[in-house]
Amino acid sequence: MDAIGAAAIVTGGASGLGAATARRLAEAGAKVTILDRDAEAGAAIETITGGLFMKTDVTDEANTRESLAAAEERHGPARILVNCAGIAPAIRIVDKTGKPHDLEAFRKAVDVNLVGTFNVLSQFAARLIAAGIEGEEAGVIVNTASVAAFDGQIGQAAYAASKAGVAGLTLPAARDLAQHRIRVMTIAPGIFLTPMLMGLPQAAQDSLGQQVPHPSRLGKPEEYADMVASIVGNPMLNGDVIRLDGAIRMAPR
Repeated sequence: MDAIGAAAIVTGGASGLGAATARRLAEAGAKVTILDRDAEAGAAIETITGGLFMKTDVTDEANTRESLAAAEERHGPARILVNCAGIAPAIRIVDKTGKPHDLEAFRKAVDVNLVGTFNVLSQFAARLIAAGIEGEEAGVIVNTASVAAFDGQIGQAAYAASKAGVAGLTLPAARDLAQHRIRVMTIAPGIFLTPMLMGLPQAAQDSLGQQVPHPSRLGKPEEYADMVASIVGNPMLNGDVIRLDGAIRMAPR
């Protein structure tokens, strides 16, 4: 699918992987709408991309509907969706004092990472189907999981479970939407230089990067964005999860 002139939605597009993706799609000629809760950072990416920013909580059905409607009014029916919005809590199932994992924290991780992804995916797909776009391909959806979905570490029970849900959603969603000519793919990034990791000391960043077999460094958000562009451009990529991780397999801790 050609991104030139296509309307695109990027959730979590105000920072990290989402911001890099928003910039990459804009450079490819797409009309980008960024959905994020961070108004200040979102406005900055809006300026860089020449697109539209909508302050959005992806777990809120009505708020998401309003944002997608505003995006369509500005750019026309969106044909590309990239779901990057997510959170990464680090909580042990039982802590050192014997206290169990806070249930609300677990629920929130699943709500944002999995339910939020599905909420935007389903509403995006419904609007795209209603648009009646002709041709071999109507649109493409790219979700974001994590290598934690397959080798989650200690303290990642909530995060890993939510991202495993995103990975598991991929094939049934692709099969469900195939009749409407909408592809669904998922990227499972390894250790990437996101705002969370950028806050760590350089020595800690270097140590994490050295755990990656090759290249032995942290992934760059632009490399994630390049993978999104490759998926958008290749119509045979559908219904699968791509590990983008430099061959890392995470240790227990």
